[in-house]
Amino acid sequence: MSIDATAFGSDRPVAERERAYSPSSCIGGDYRPFVQAYVDRSAAVRQRHTGRCGLAYGPAASQTLDLFLPPPTRAGAPLPPLLVFIHGGYWQELSKNESLFAADGCLAAGAAFAAIDYTLAPHATVEQMVCECRTALRWLHAHAAELGFDGRRIVVAGSSAGAHLGAMCCLRGWPGDADLPTGLPAAAVLVSGIYELVPLIGTSINAVPALTQASAARVSPLRFDLTGFPPALVCWGEIETDAFKRQSQAFGDSIEAATGRPVPRVEAPGRNHFDVILDLARTGSALGDATLRLLE
Repeated sequence: MSIDATAFGSDRPVAERERAYSPSSCIGGDYRPFVQAYVDRSAAVRQRHTGRCGLAYGPAASQTLDLFLPPPTRAGAPLPPLLVFIHGGYWQELSKNESLFAADGCLAAGAAFAAIDYTLAPHATVEQMVCECRTALRWLHAHAAELGFDGRRIVVAGSSAGAHLGAMCCLRGWPGDADLPTGLPAAAVLVSGIYELVPLIGTSINAVPALTQASAARVSPLRFDLTGFPPALVCWGEIETDAFKRQSQAFGDSIEAATGRPVPRVEAPGRNHFDVILDLARTGSALGDATLRLLE
């Protein structure tokens, strides 16, 4: 698919792109309190629920995931759906350990929850991270029955760089990897993602991932045929840069054009790039309620 990256600022001066693709520019620069909220809420999940942590989906130490299952409702009840969360951090920060905050909402709704790790830059390229996330989904699908969830109802969700990786997991016919099994994932929740990566080249954001024009093009989902993309929800916070909002809207438009299926968009009032994801699976929020509907 032909995409003009200048629509997302690739031809703008580096300083301008630096601001446009730095989410903290909207909140005064310090995102550490939001990361601490991820840490605290994830720790509380571990205290309240017993999960299967550190399950290996591949041979590398970073290729692990944590899984939480709701209590069984009755003997012979259908297996629960699964929400798989891919964390953000511009492919160079965070891990599954700070990414469990949506487990409470999933478990209360009778759904299972998993958070996956992947190898961060500079130890892996973004393309390798995409393949790892796709491998994690394959592994979960293959082991669904024994792990205790419904392999036909696996929904992938991601925030920021995690939304990018989640979108890449939904592509059919991507030349970097064989297609995932039919119906995997069953749906996608993409929050504050970036779907055309070329504008990052030259900014400090790219110092560690070290994307080139060629490698960025290979992992920019807006450049690929989105035919077969699963039902999707695209969300972002009200307090985000225009660049992130444009990218989300454009990706939603592209999915609609390719699939003929409406793609709901949610701009979360009063939320920014870092705290919007805390609404994932939280009842009473637009993002949370829409996510839980996808898991029904």
